[in-house]
Amino acid sequence: MQTLELTKALLCLESVTPADAGCQKLIAKRLGKLNFAISDLHFGEVDNLWAIREGKIQKPLIVFAGHTDVVPTGPLSEWQSPPFVPSIRDGYLYGRGAADMKSSLAAMVVAVEKFVDRYPKHDGSIGFLITSDEEGEARDGTKRVIEHLTEQSCYIDYCIVGEPSSDVQLGDTVKCGRRGSLSGELIIRGKQGHVAYPHLAINPIHQAISALNKLLSQQWAAANQYFPATSLQVSNINAGTGAGNVIPGILTAAFNFRFNPEQNIEQLKAKTESIFSGYGLDYSIEWKLSGVPFITPEGRLTKAVRAAVQSACNITPQFSTSGGTSDGRFIAPTGTDVVEIGPVNATIHMIDERVYLPDLTLLENIYFNTLENLLINPSDTAPA
Repeated sequence: MQTLELTKALLCLESVTPADAGCQKLIAKRLGKLNFAISDLHFGEVDNLWAIREGKIQKPLIVFAGHTDVVPTGPLSEWQSPPFVPSIRDGYLYGRGAADMKSSLAAMVVAVEKFVDRYPKHDGSIGFLITSDEEGEARDGTKRVIEHLTEQSCYIDYCIVGEPSSDVQLGDTVKCGRRGSLSGELIIRGKQGHVAYPHLAINPIHQAISALNKLLSQQWAAANQYFPATSLQVSNINAGTGAGNVIPGILTAAFNFRFNPEQNIEQLKAKTESIFSGYGLDYSIEWKLSGVPFITPEGRLTKAVRAAVQSACNITPQFSTSGGTSDGRFIAPTGTDVVEIGPVNATIHMIDERVYLPDLTLLENIYFNTLENLLINPSDTAPA
């Protein structure tokens, strides 16, 4: 099982974001044997790998994308086995990054190795875009690589991202888009004072309660054919001086919209700010846009992936836009069709993260079949 062995080799490398810890060198060595031209792109503290087979682009350009960085382990004492020592038990491979997403990277590499061995003179081009900045700031990773490629007029036709998209069993869910993400950092300024003399102070906590309640009671954009409804979550509220008899002078809060295309960014900002302004508050909001909604409609890529999953797993996948953001948000705006297909996501970012051993070969087969469907038998997946 070549995918298992490569996954284990990657799991041994402690690539806690934004570190790569040698993962990309390991992958580049394998790709180099397949005549891939390797570009190491370093932005800030981030390692990125861009690789194109035979160093030239023929359409269509199909790119496998993913990340080598992983989230921190959490308390080591809570792991049944060391997180960076791959361990097999009860039919699972354990380790930080097993599902998110070193097994996907290994399956992609092995699938391409087998594809090139069978079809050395295939049409089109195959590429890899791998970063160590997906779990962190996501500022100097895929985003910067796509900007670099755009400057060179290099555009990807189809992109397969190895994020753990599956819910219950491998292949049951494929992500064909994502909602946008808009965060707000709120500051409400009051006036500090003694709790016994509230008429001499302005309590920003009391002010915030009414305004936030109204914000949370709003009806945002409803679900449509492709996207869940827009949702709002307040993720943090902080106020107080540490003394129980002091009215604080300031309150800070953090909130996030996951929004669908039925409501744009300016509408969300304007509606939010009108609510706080309506209460006469002394406030400010610092906005951060992490990504806009994108959708890959039914077409050659979705048909190729559907057929690949059906062949490998004997199930028909559901295409979904649910969940958080991914690096697909940086790739799709260039006009690329993007899907995400990877392992079951039940244990990602958790203690004892794991991947089911038989899924490694199935995932390899999904990627191999997708390449076949796009480059060898394209008429089978051509849009009607």
